[in-house]
Formats: sequence, C-alpha cells, structure tokens
Amino acid sequence: MLRFTYHPDITTQFPNLHAAVILAQGLSNSPSSQKLKAAFRDEQRVVLDRLGDTPLSQVESLAAWRAAFRSFGVNPTKYRSAAEALLRRLTKKGDIPSLNTLVDICNLVSIRYALPVAAFDLRALQGAITVRFADGSERFTPLGRAEVEHPNPGEVIFADDTGLVVARRWCWRQSDQSAAGSETKDAIFTIEAQHPGGGADIKAALDYLLTLLQEFAPGDFSSTLIPSSNKATKFSL
Repeated sequence: MLRFTYHPDITTQFPNLHAAVILAQGLSNSPSSQKLKAAFRDEQRVVLDRLGDTPLSQVESLAAWRAAFRSFGVNPTKYRSAAEALLRRLTKKGDIPSLNTLVDICNLVSIRYALPVAAFDLRALQGAITVRFADGSERFTPLGRAEVEHPNPGEVIFADDTGLVVARRWCWRQSDQSAAGSETKDAIFTIEAQHPGGGADIKAALDYLLTLLQEFAPGDFSSTLIPSSNKATKFSL
C-alpha cells in the first residue's frame, strides 16, 4: 500500500491547497499516438486563443502558485511553477513539443486548467511520498544529470522515506529518477491548486486526466481528492 502525504506544516501554511492523486499500475509508456498528438496540438491552439494577451501573472491559478513560492523564499519569476513554465513556453514559442504518452497527457491537462500536473515513476521510491519542508539533507538528482544536489532548508519538496527528492521547489522540477520514460510501469500522478475555489478545478482536471489515461495509457488506476479542509494529510492508495 503506497501512501502520499502532505505534512501538517504544509496544510497549515497553505490553507487553500487542493490536490488529486492517482496511483497507476501496469502502464505502457510509449511515443504518443497520432490521435494524442493531434489532441495536444488542438488544446494548445485553444489555450493560446483563450489567453490572448492576458499576462500569465494575472491567471488566478498561476498567481496563487507565485504567492506560494514567495512564502517559502523562492522567486517565482526565476523558478516558475510547472504550469506557468509550460504556458510560458506555449505563449513565447507557439507550441509545446511531444515527448511521450504520459508526459503529453500531463502537459495537455496542465495547460487546459493552468495547474501543475506531474507523473512520478515509482521504481526508485521507498515508503511514503511526503510533501514537506526540506531540512537540506535530502538528495535531488536533476533530470539528465548524475550529480546530487541538496534542497535549500525550508524549500517545499516531494521526498520519500529515505530523503530521495522527486520534486524541488514544490512543483518546479522533477528528479531524474522520477521522470516518466519508456520503462515507466507504475506511477503516481498529482494535480495541485492553491487558489480559492481550486477544488472544482482539481475535480475537473482529475476526471479529464483519468479519461486520457484510460484511452491512451491503459492500466489499473485508483484516485483520491485531497481537500484543503482535511488536515489528516494521509491518503493510502
């Protein structure tokens, strides 16, 4: 039984936090099908039209993540939330490239709802995944690199029971070990919101993410919604 946990210090400091978590087993990740690529391209065009000239800093969900980053000492224009980074790429470059089925699905849902959506490969993880404040001793390996970094004390991280960090600065960047690749069979997917009323957006994003996973990356899925009012912070999947 795998646990995904928000430390009580996190839910206390971030009372508007809402999240959804999916445990996926028996996946087969591969290059995206033409149908998924077309859906991703179509979504990008819709999002560009919807955003128009609106600065990303004025998108409610992204602004809330900026405020969250500032609260634990991170400059959100230097280190952007995953959702803002995707949308910034889209608005500056005009497109987001296809990587693989699981990543494309996450990115499609992320840009539709302007929320960070992540897939964490479970192969290297031990014990519970906890979202918590770092003490600085934990270990993080950047994507595509071998050297180990240590998060800054007080930074929000995703870490397992051994101190292996799978995401730094909350939803800024994943680790090399957790990135979804061709060998990913079992994974945890997360969707998170910080803005008031984010629970409805999380529910809609969860439903759509499950629909896409079931169509393009079939496996066994179990999911849970994590409301901000629940301070127990322990959810077994």
